[in-house]
Amino acid sequence: MADVPAPTGQPIDRQALERVLARAAELQARNADLSESMSEADLLQLGAEVGLSGEHLKLALAEERTRAMAPADAGVAARLLGTATVTASRTVTGAPADVLAKLDQWFNREESLTVQRRAPTRLVWEPRQDFFGSMQRAFQLGGRGYALGRASQVAATAVALEGGRTHVRLDANLVGLRRERVYGALGTASSGVVASAILSVLHVLPPLWLLPAVVAPVAAVMVARSFREPVARAQVMLEHYLDRLEHGEPKAGGSLLDLLSPPRAGR
Repeated sequence: MADVPAPTGQPIDRQALERVLARAAELQARNADLSESMSEADLLQLGAEVGLSGEHLKLALAEERTRAMAPADAGVAARLLGTATVTASRTVTGAPADVLAKLDQWFNREESLTVQRRAPTRLVWEPRQDFFGSMQRAFQLGGRGYALGRASQVAATAVALEGGRTHVRLDANLVGLRRERVYGALGTASSGVVASAILSVLHVLPPLWLLPAVVAPVAAVMVARSFREPVARAQVMLEHYLDRLEHGEPKAGGSLLDLLSPPRAGR
């Protein structure tokens, strides 16, 4: 092994420190006899050997596990209109089962969602397709915007930590809504071209028959860009529900909408 230079005593800024630690970990992994996978116990032991906090390692591991379950979003539509997946995560007090139960209750009552898939540490919801759920979203009953109800899927992944805490990650997939906006933009642009062609055949004056072909692309861009607002709104609502998990919420009386909602199994 090459000789290690003596310490210079010069301070190291944060960015340089992160690069040095990342490079040291890469060299350690390259020289160590590591298999393709490692148990959580071995990871914690390895972290302890290099002076890393076990609590921070467990939190990083929980973040990695929840991140791995998030859907990837790539393609032409993602590059042009932006991502259709919004994500938020937080470490909150409570067991994973209790956290998921609260989210299930809120999402059903306030976002018109119903469970699609269920696992011990993960729930996936989809918009309710029954008559009442469709009416809720269409007329925004109760004064709610149902920002998550416009998503194709909403998922929550909860991983237990020490001290009765849980790392929870929420993901909302609005790919269906983005597809609608893409089709709407294409339809707007093509309708302008068709209108100009019809006016041309009818021998309308050139400045007038060209107008639809000029205006339609601008309108199409506006239709496509309108996708950003529901994405931003969904992001806000994910953070809103994490705030409630972290800080709790005051008890309030049931609304008329809650009384009209159909009863759920197990309630």
